[in-house]
Amino acid sequence: MTGADLIAWGHRPGPAFPGLLTRANTARDEGLGLIRIRQMLEADLPPPAPEPLALRRPGEVPLHVSIRAENADEQDNIDKVLATMAVVLKTPTVESGAVMPDACPAGPLGTIPVGGVVAARNAIHPGMHSADICCSVMITDLGMVDPKAALDAAQAITNFGCGGRDQGNRFTVSLDLLDQFRANPFLNGNRMLHAAQAHMGTQGDGNHFIFIGRSRATGRVAMVTHHGSRGPGGLLYKTGMEVAERFRRRLSPATLTQNAWIPADTDEGRNYWAALQVIRRWTKANHNALHQAVVETLRAEPGDRYWNEHNFVFRRGDLFLHGKGATPAWEGYASDATGLTLIPLNMAEPVLVVRGRDATRALGFSPHGAGRNFSRTEHRRRMGAVTPAQMLAAETAGLDIRFHAGAVDASELPSSYKRAGAVIDQMRDYGLADVVDCIDPYGCIMAGGIVPHRQAKRTRR
Repeated sequence: MTGADLIAWGHRPGPAFPGLLTRANTARDEGLGLIRIRQMLEADLPPPAPEPLALRRPGEVPLHVSIRAENADEQDNIDKVLATMAVVLKTPTVESGAVMPDACPAGPLGTIPVGGVVAARNAIHPGMHSADICCSVMITDLGMVDPKAALDAAQAITNFGCGGRDQGNRFTVSLDLLDQFRANPFLNGNRMLHAAQAHMGTQGDGNHFIFIGRSRATGRVAMVTHHGSRGPGGLLYKTGMEVAERFRRRLSPATLTQNAWIPADTDEGRNYWAALQVIRRWTKANHNALHQAVVETLRAEPGDRYWNEHNFVFRRGDLFLHGKGATPAWEGYASDATGLTLIPLNMAEPVLVVRGRDATRALGFSPHGAGRNFSRTEHRRRMGAVTPAQMLAAETAGLDIRFHAGAVDASELPSSYKRAGAVIDQMRDYGLADVVDCIDPYGCIMAGGIVPHRQAKRTRR
């Protein structure tokens, strides 16, 4: 007998296949007929494959919208956001969705937008937290220090760009945290463990930053950092998407690839959820490392330090809430939540300290920033003959703005983002969060558009 016979009887190739063939051919040698052999092996038939889950019908899943347009660009942006959310909400696991005031598209049609929230039942969607898992912000009250000294210290300490720190210039990762990596099947590879150590104390590129400002409430200087889980998060995302794709092909081939999910009640789902919590702890430690190094350099007498993520999956009751660029706004969303969260707007505007209002219309979330009305490329096109340096001088007069890469990245200037006041007004009008303090800017260090290491090497050659 061959594998083709077993497949014809309904057996699926897998680890048990060689044993089934051995039993079948042994029975055949002993004189049993095919009917008897088939009956003998029926107990080992895999359960029938479930019927593929159908996509949700248009309008079946509620969408809560907390955004309005001030001009034609914003209306075009909203139309695109609503169009992509309409496709996202066809995913069979989804129970409801929401759109924040800072929403903007983030990929092909059917991809969750920035400023989007999706509630799913028994499902974790890696594509809905994206590769920048646990992108987050942390604040430390530095006390009555010189803000320029704080910015200088931060610039000397942090590390932007691709890759990690060189050996001998690395921050320590606790042995307990590394043990948690080793204990999880999603995190225990050598490449992952290397990234967890080399990327500690790094911030990446793009819109990640260090911001120094002064609290209106206390007059004290504060430092805010913005970054995610770097290499470890990117590697987990890649593996998570591969696992989710295997489930998608079996459970719902009609679902878009970017909306594939891992069932939460499977071994893979439980391990992935646990891996997300480890990545969250790593990201918090990464923020802490930078903040503490600045505190020690300044010999500051710090006050409060707290943080919040805005790119993550949260469990609330029996639902998994996926926030893609959305800030949790309910009490106790995590064991280390303080009730206060941070919303940076742009480099020339304050970082808002807010208290969330757990609005039902927003599935318990608030905005994470100002968002964009059009792409980085479109913003550069609209600049015309104005240079990035000229635009920086006009839009950030009186502020100490530094780009790690040297050249000004025009796509991170204030004009590339939505009007900050409009986001604040909509957050108030839709009842999403209350502003309790503003950290007025002294200056910041932006990662900006950093040339990838391999491309830089090619250019030099």
